[in-house]
Amino acid sequence: MELELLAHGENSGVEFKRDDIRPEQLAKEIVALANLQGGRLLLGVEDDGTISGLKQENTQEWVLNVFRDKIFPQIIPYYEELKLDGSLRVAVITVAAGISKPYMLKHNNREEVYIRMGNRAEPASREQQLRLFESGGLLHVEVLPVAGTTLMSLDQDRLRYYLSSIIKDPELPATDAEWEERLLGLGLMSADGLGNAVCSVAGLLCFGIRPRRFLRQAGLRVMAFAGVDKEYQALLDTVLDAPLVGRWRVDESGKNQLVDEGLIEKFALLIEPFITQESASIDEYMRREKTAFYPWEAVRETVSMPWYIEIGRGRWTLKCAIIRIGWKSLALAKCRIP
Repeated sequence: MELELLAHGENSGVEFKRDDIRPEQLAKEIVALANLQGGRLLLGVEDDGTISGLKQENTQEWVLNVFRDKIFPQIIPYYEELKLDGSLRVAVITVAAGISKPYMLKHNNREEVYIRMGNRAEPASREQQLRLFESGGLLHVEVLPVAGTTLMSLDQDRLRYYLSSIIKDPELPATDAEWEERLLGLGLMSADGLGNAVCSVAGLLCFGIRPRRFLRQAGLRVMAFAGVDKEYQALLDTVLDAPLVGRWRVDESGKNQLVDEGLIEKFALLIEPFITQESASIDEYMRREKTAFYPWEAVRETVSMPWYIEIGRGRWTLKCAIIRIGWKSLALAKCRIP
């Protein structure tokens, strides 16, 4: 096999190197291979395939130190030494396709990402790095299990409405076992690795009863200040703890009716005085017309943002800090909340 690799030369999965290269050079090639589909690096071979052999006495220790000190996340290679052309030693380092991408070279207090392009290791562009994060599963926090939760941690009424009225499920689960099976399939529950079905982050945030009981970083903190300069004393400082989805039901006329507010509705009610203004005059129906400075769709989308947003109007400044980081617009996009 190794002779065939030498005969075919370097390519997207094969790299030749002398063993007198610097540690960061070796790490760069390994990172590039792991960020693509894995491959083999042959030490003691010239770029043209000529076997020069290993010059270091303890090459294995040197290679493993490079993997430990220069590469992050940690990669465990398959290392072997062969004798080719008589007595010349060649080290074969086999690297599997990484599952924790992107892999980075750590050198001079910097972390650099490389990817294999043909027979070269090149710096990954921003777009390539985004694809590496996605392929490494680092953008799917919503399906992680939440320890200590069970099926009873989820609001059954909210779930029933979601299944029957939103995704139009023709048959609702009847037993706890059927509910767990269905929610596992929807990603609203996850296996915890110990044989238990627990709530996923998405399930708890969307349908959980008091999500902050299990996820202290969940929820929504809303602060209002008297001006654009944030003083120490806030006029409003409240943490909202509720599932993202409100509790709805279909009334006798077939219309959706909100029974209990979710996080979106609670947030909208809380900030309404700061983003609306009542008319100074009374209309013919003895009511004051209320003007909103922002459309409801913008307020709704604010709840799905993973950072914080400041809304300023006149002498008020509203700071909306989304405590939970990572789930972004999952609930709004996938759950199709009415």
